[in-house]
Amino acid sequence: MYAIIETGGKQVKVEEGQAIFVEKLAAEAGESVTFDKVLAVGGDEAKFGTPYVDGASVTAKVEKQGRQKKITVFKYKPKKNYSRKQGHRQPYTKVIIEKINA
Repeated sequence: MYAIIETGGKQVKVEEGQAIFVEKLAAEAGESVTFDKVLAVGGDEAKFGTPYVDGASVTAKVEKQGRQKKITVFKYKPKKNYSRKQGHRQPYTKVIIEKINA
C-alpha cells in the first residue's frame, strides 16, 4: 500500500517503513506527526482525492532534524565590478512512515 502526501509544498509518494526527507517540521526527534493532506491512496483499490482523500492520513515518526550540505550562491555581472558570494544550508526533517490510514 502506498500514499501520495503533500508536505512543505511538495508531493511525496510514501510506503510504510520508508524514511523520507521533508521540509523542516515543528516537531522534536521521537515525536509522532500526522500528515492529513493525502492526495491519493493506492493498493488493491486506489482512491484519489479532489483534492484530498476524505478520512485518510499518514502517521510518521520524526527520526532527526538536520541541515543539508552547504551550497554556494554566486552572483556575477561582467564588466560591472559586481559579484556576491553567499552560502546556504537548507533545514530538513527525516521521518519514518509508520502507518497509512485509509
